[in-house]
Amino acid sequence: MNNPFTLSGKTILVTGASAGIGRGIAVACAGMGAQVILTARNTERLQETLSQLEGDGHSYIAADLTNEAERRVLVEQLPMLDGVVQCAGVGNRVPCKMLMQEDLDRVMKPNTEAPMLLQSLLLSEKKLKKQASVVFIASAAATMPVAGNAVYSASKAALVAYAKCLAQELASRQIRVNCISPAMVWTNLIKEDLSMEQLKRAESTYPLGRFGKSEDIAYLSIYLLSNASEWMTGNDIEITGGSLIG
Repeated sequence: MNNPFTLSGKTILVTGASAGIGRGIAVACAGMGAQVILTARNTERLQETLSQLEGDGHSYIAADLTNEAERRVLVEQLPMLDGVVQCAGVGNRVPCKMLMQEDLDRVMKPNTEAPMLLQSLLLSEKKLKKQASVVFIASAAATMPVAGNAVYSASKAALVAYAKCLAQELASRQIRVNCISPAMVWTNLIKEDLSMEQLKRAESTYPLGRFGKSEDIAYLSIYLLSNASEWMTGNDIEITGGSLIG
């Protein structure tokens, strides 16, 4: 039987690939035979990710996706793509009554605006092959409200809504667009605003007994990037360990 989950022969761009979920996805894609192109801001950490990839032909392009000029340079250097995983993003916890413009800019620009504008550029420059797959890493926080997490939740909810519209627009070219919405995953991102004690207490409430790992999200990404999901588009898949809290 042929393996429907193989990524052999596919070229895949992974944003936010210097750490965390993005790194996990890049490593998993390479392990399934893909040629992976990494991008993020930090060159040293991109090199670390590159060193972990199986196989040959992988590469990285350092870019700040919130910067229009750097987005354009990135896209100009890309070959035709079979898949894109948009994983770059930041977190920020601030009560609604204390929101400032800088809080909105800090989260909305990398989490919502940058992936939308990068996607627009990929399409206008015709970098996606017919039957390509686009995956956005959103968050269960989009539909699972937590006090102090309003801006982050809103940034991911907007991304999900955008992806669903994009799926409709690209369906005629057989290009699939889906989102993955994880609950808490053990990455440096979740350690920025919460203490280890708070995180461990929250983890103990998860029905499966733990937060997610980057590999959990990577394996779902492989399914969405592979031909196994060729009849799946416009979906937002929650992966939460059974938790009802994002």
